Amino acid sequence: MNIIQTEAARLVQRVMEGGNLDQALQASLREHPQYTPQQRGALQDLSYGTVRYFGRLQFFLECLLLRAVRDPLLGYLMLVALYQLEYSKSMAHVIVDQAVRAAKRRNAATGTLVNAVLRNFQRRQVELRREADADPATRYAYPRWWISQLRAHYGEKTDAVLEAGNQHPPMTLRVNARRCSAATYQQMLARENMAAILVDPDALILTQPVPVDRLPKFAEGWVSVQDAGAQYAAHLLGAAAGMRVLDACAAPGGKSAHLLERADIELVAVDKDELRLQRVRQNLQRGELKAELICGDAANPQSWWDGKPFQRILADVPCSASGVVRRHPDIKWLRRPADIEGFARQQAQILEALWPLLAADGKLLYATCSVFARENGQVIAQFLQMHPEAEAEEINLPCVVGQAGQLLPNEVQDGFFYALLRKKF
Repeated sequence: MNIIQTEAARLVQRVMEGGNLDQALQASLREHPQYTPQQRGALQDLSYGTVRYFGRLQFFLECLLLRAVRDPLLGYLMLVALYQLEYSKSMAHVIVDQAVRAAKRRNAATGTLVNAVLRNFQRRQVELRREADADPATRYAYPRWWISQLRAHYGEKTDAVLEAGNQHPPMTLRVNARRCSAATYQQMLARENMAAILVDPDALILTQPVPVDRLPKFAEGWVSVQDAGAQYAAHLLGAAAGMRVLDACAAPGGKSAHLLERADIELVAVDKDELRLQRVRQNLQRGELKAELICGDAANPQSWWDGKPFQRILADVPCSASGVVRRHPDIKWLRRPADIEGFARQQAQILEALWPLLAADGKLLYATCSVFARENGQVIAQFLQMHPEAEAEEINLPCVVGQAGQLLPNEVQDGFFYALLRKKF
């Protein structure tokens, strides 16, 4: 296990140096094909868990160290061990012993320090928890600027948003309506001893996550993995049979597939990344769905648009992904305040570029997986001020009072924002 601790520490270090955790983990697993399924699962838990609670764990370590360690990896190794002591069910003496062994494998002289730090944490754990809880940044393990932006907009709801972002995400399924209903698929799962809960908007949440190849008829396209909040997009857009529909930022293709599952539409799916567009193609092929796929930039439609208007447009624009941090905890530490303003400018540019492609009386659904108002309501408000021919339609979703369309992360869904705009003339 000490080998896995060390590898997890390397992954955490890569993230804190600016790397993507998903990519780092997959690269590590490719480099170590000898890892058992148990080791692979442990590596994911230790790396994701340490990154998720990094701010809190770093506070603990700084309180326990008399001076900074010279070897950065040793510091990350202790953070991984602190995560295990604070959040795992493993026996404390085993965690400490493994961490000491891992440190000695790297430098024999560091074992004493690691042992002293971790033993001291065990003695002071209650005291350190109390001190960490006194500051929201270390209580919830988020950057201060992130908390400040949420507090300014959501007030007393902020704590619940922060807590939800630290929970393990549910495994949620979207049933292909062309194959069967969600209720019917729920019965199919039950026959395989898999329990699932039906939630809005016709999504199934598994009570126990399983590998996708265990899902009945997954390979045949009967079901896909998609968060319940993301499934609202196809419902809100309301594309009907015969309509020409644009999915302007289509990768990885979940929303494209959902639109095609719901109605016989003429779908054009655009993404500027050819590799990511391959994922759209694979998702559609699995469900035996057809669309025109174009590699192009949503902010520059003149380079790919054929001039034929669309009755519906889905603009699932690039964003901070602040609403999905429970799935991607590295986002908390990789984002900077300036990034939010940059995303907002990009979003406004895409919205302006796509609007001329919409037919009169057509509808455009603006979507993000963000909980920051600067990327959501403020972008829409600015657009509406400049476009008298645009009106925002009411969105009836479980949302924050005062900003219709804002879904906050909770036990059922990730955080999303939707705005449905109709072109009056």
